[in-house]
Amino acid sequence: MANEEVKTVDRSPSDREGKYLTFTLDNEEYGIGIIKVKEIIGMIAITPVPQTPGYVKGVVNLRGKVIPVIDLRLKFGMGSMEYNERTCIIVVEIAGTAKKIPMGIVVDSVSEVLNIKSGDIEDTPNFGSRLETDYILGMAKTGGGVKILLDIDKVLNTEDMALLQAAA
Repeated sequence: MANEEVKTVDRSPSDREGKYLTFTLDNEEYGIGIIKVKEIIGMIAITPVPQTPGYVKGVVNLRGKVIPVIDLRLKFGMGSMEYNERTCIIVVEIAGTAKKIPMGIVVDSVSEVLNIKSGDIEDTPNFGSRLETDYILGMAKTGGGVKILLDIDKVLNTEDMALLQAAA
C-alpha cells in the first residue's frame, strides 16, 4: 500500500452542482447528492452480522428487502455515540460492480436539502499523500460554514462492498 500512487480525480465544478441532503456526524456537516438518496427512516431494529467490521451495524428488513447498514461515524473513525430520537438511517443506492446496491447509513441527524451552486464548491484541500480523500467530492461554502460533500459510491471500497453484499 505504501507504494500505491494517490489518484486525484478531476471533477468539473458543474458535475458537483446540485441538490444535496445534508446531515451531521459529530457536529460536522456533510452532504450526499440527493439523487443517491432513496429514503430516510428512523432507527429500527438492526440484526447484527457476525465477523463484520465494527462500522457494519448489521442488516435491516425494509419492506421485505434485506439491506446492510453501516454507522458512518464508525466508518470515518469517529467515536460512537448513543442513538437518540434524531439518529436516523439514510437509505442510499451505491454503484456496485454489477448493479446498484441499497444500503443504510446511520447518521446523527438529517439537516436539510440544499441546492449548492458550482461556485460555492471548492476542491478538497491537499492533506498530503498519506490521506485518502477520493470519497470527498468537495467542500461547499454555505452560510459562513463548510459542508463536506461525499461521493457515497467511494466511501466504501471494493472489499467493503463485497463484504456487505455477502452480509445481505
